[in-house]
Amino acid sequence: MVRSVVKAASGKIVPLGVVLTFVIGTALIIALGFAAPESSDNPYHSPYDVAFAPDGARLAVSDRTAGSVAIVDAASGEVRHSLSLGGSPTGVAWSADGARVFAAEYGEGTVAEIDAENGRIARRFNVGPRPMGLAVAPKRNLLLVANAALGSVSLIDLAGGAERKRVEVSREPVAVAVSPDESLAVVANLLPATSATDPQVAAVVSLIDLEKAEKTADVRLPTGSTVLRDVAVSPDGRWAYAVHTVGRFTLPTTQLDRGWINTNALSIIDLSSRQLYATVLLDLLTEGAADPWGIALARDGRTLWVTLSGVHQIAQIRLGDLHELLAGRIPEAYAKKPGFPAIWREIQADGAGRARLVNDLAALYAAGLIDRRPVPAKGPRGLALAPDGKRLAVAAYFGARVLLIDAENGKATSEFALGPDRSPDPVRLGEMIFHDATFSFQHWLSCATCHPDARADGLNWDLLNDGIGTPKNTRSLVWSDRTPPVMSHGVRANMEVAALAGFRFILFREPEAGELEAVRAYLRSLEPETSPHRLSNGGYSEAAYRGKALFEGKAHCAGCHPAPLYTDLKVREVGMKRPLDQAAEFDTPTLVELWRTGPYLHNGEAVDLKELLTRFNTEDKHGATSNLTPAEIDDVITYLLSL
Repeated sequence: MVRSVVKAASGKIVPLGVVLTFVIGTALIIALGFAAPESSDNPYHSPYDVAFAPDGARLAVSDRTAGSVAIVDAASGEVRHSLSLGGSPTGVAWSADGARVFAAEYGEGTVAEIDAENGRIARRFNVGPRPMGLAVAPKRNLLLVANAALGSVSLIDLAGGAERKRVEVSREPVAVAVSPDESLAVVANLLPATSATDPQVAAVVSLIDLEKAEKTADVRLPTGSTVLRDVAVSPDGRWAYAVHTVGRFTLPTTQLDRGWINTNALSIIDLSSRQLYATVLLDLLTEGAADPWGIALARDGRTLWVTLSGVHQIAQIRLGDLHELLAGRIPEAYAKKPGFPAIWREIQADGAGRARLVNDLAALYAAGLIDRRPVPAKGPRGLALAPDGKRLAVAAYFGARVLLIDAENGKATSEFALGPDRSPDPVRLGEMIFHDATFSFQHWLSCATCHPDARADGLNWDLLNDGIGTPKNTRSLVWSDRTPPVMSHGVRANMEVAALAGFRFILFREPEAGELEAVRAYLRSLEPETSPHRLSNGGYSEAAYRGKALFEGKAHCAGCHPAPLYTDLKVREVGMKRPLDQAAEFDTPTLVELWRTGPYLHNGEAVDLKELLTRFNTEDKHGATSNLTPAEIDDVITYLLSL
């Protein structure tokens, strides 16, 4: 469904009490042609990230699909400045004095520094090609930039504007937070960086010593943790908080109900010991909190808020009381509550029992530690708390507006749009459904839960297309419409068939009129992103050209992976049948975006391409690589990563 807001063209806030909501059935949108045509003059507005100025009087909002950043009066909703930026703007942050706004230009490899008073771009900083989350360390005069595509964090010297150092972290860093004393940076890495066959496969939170400008630890989250979206540090610098999903990938997807397959979590990291302290679930017994995204933390550290993007909610957590319980101390008010969960009584000061919380759906809500409330817009993502602690700003990605919410009671008080609202065409509608967990049984997951950004989550899942007990690695959906058949064994004739199966056997929903075709339209619209391993002009390096010649010649790779699809669309026996596989033949996958689709092989066994071409290719069934020198192997890999 689509929500349309009646609002003045000036962009002023309209009180929710006078906003008229029009609900239009998805079938009518498609069948009657209500959708506006694609037009660069009439873009969709998709607020992605939001940040309050230090004085609380202004907001900075990135608008990803419109390619702009707005500076907005937080009281009146008036858009003071709207700037067109390069790429797709993502993270935003303010300087400590409130004079400047920093905005990540995803796809351009730059961060724009904006003069907040006159709304002009003062400087641009060169960083990795796909910057995401930003954080400022004012005492060190540093801007920290999470370079998602390169697995690194850029430390930008704000005095001179140059990159002081680039620190390698893990896989697809998307958010970064700085401790109050600026000794430490905490980085949320979106995906696991290990083999999918690792029994403890999980994403990590990276810690950077800002004095030494080097990574000091990777804190692994519970098994199955992936799609980390945000991270925050407590006011005393003792704790870090990260939100993410937890996939129960060892079970077949027949067990979706009651969190058997997917749960949604908040992890707490002890920064003094650099270890995972506890992971608690944001779900209810029969209702998932799908796709947690943004975090905001009260200045006293006693309350934490999380946007639940897939279910269009915001969660408020009584963090101070949670820490008391985690330390083995039960406040009297909780001890007397009827039905108080036994697990909290079992937790002692030495930490016994904390590790079991990741599997307890009732621990938070039955103890009265969490409130979940709906927000009046689709797809809440970025989240910020005003300096006075009274208001939350929520970037509603599919709602095309920013909501202001009372931090105490969770009720939306006002809202403002970044531009004229627009009814979705089939592609946009399909994108909305793809990211909407309310289309799934009990709201445990959306399509995007396992396919973040329509790519892959790095886990092996036991789907139903080839029998139970046959886990396979999640595949990217880019060009899935052009490279039939689909699934690892090629058991689905094409993307269209697979999309219907996804509704029925993953979401456990029979799609209504218009829904399935909209998702198919969205999948057909997907295009690969330019590899970060290309030169700045988009061309190949000399090593990549050498690798291309080997790929097409001596190694005979192009026989099965010919351009432009980099697959011959055939199913082959490639010597990779494993004990859990019911068939020996596998679909020849496209090599498009190979730089971001690891781990490799149908079961995610190979961590990187070197492992694939050496350790897992002794019989030369993935190209004739046994006769290549180590230098030639490296050149082939360079080419493959450039696709």
